[in-house]
Amino acid sequence: MATYDRIGATYNHTRRPDRRIGVEIHEALGDAGTVINVGAGAGSYEPPQTVLAVEPSAVMIAQRPAGSARALQASAESIPIADNSADAAMALLTVHHWTNLEAGIGELLRVARQRVVIFTWDQAIFRRFWLLDEYLPEVAAFDDTRAVLIDRLVAQLGGARVEKVLIPHDCTDGFGAAFWRRPEAYLDPEVRAGISMLAQTGEEVLLPGLTRLSSDLTSGLWHERHADLLDRETLDVGYRLLVADL
Repeated sequence: MATYDRIGATYNHTRRPDRRIGVEIHEALGDAGTVINVGAGAGSYEPPQTVLAVEPSAVMIAQRPAGSARALQASAESIPIADNSADAAMALLTVHHWTNLEAGIGELLRVARQRVVIFTWDQAIFRRFWLLDEYLPEVAAFDDTRAVLIDRLVAQLGGARVEKVLIPHDCTDGFGAAFWRRPEAYLDPEVRAGISMLAQTGEEVLLPGLTRLSSDLTSGLWHERHADLLDRETLDVGYRLLVADL
């Protein structure tokens, strides 16, 4: 809760749901008639059948749009609702913030009758992303401490299918690797404020790497080095959907 009370004040400026990713998430939910969104933040990707959003940060709840599902200020590890309260539970880009993964996954399994859907990333792939690999290794090291292994999640869920989520070059949701073909975006403080791995690492740590990135963009070196990215429409940067049928 303290993390997003601190860094989440302008979250909805740069974290606008991407329609294409939304389609994949909603397809993963299948025919679920009711959904609980755990770690819901400002409500990104909530389908119309969402009946409850669970979010610990009042700052994030305050940014939920009018007409959103009822929000309950609570943590993923202890959700004060009855067993089997909805057909599905979803947790999007949130498990890395939980203080007790086992308790949180246990709660998802408890409140859902049919399905659990988790959107996260594979750190082994993600840490090879050019921003981390070439400019911000300190951020990669920080993410190593909080990223949750895909195999661990699958085991905790009692089995799940894992689906790749390819990120479009013009992704509207400004999460960590959303700007893989728009490197200049990472020089924008507001963009960085909406990416927890950057906001939590701190500007002083980021400055040397961002200075080098700025220089490489000015000189054209970045574009020479990553010419293979410039014509690509999508990229696998490690984002994954886990779908567990109960």
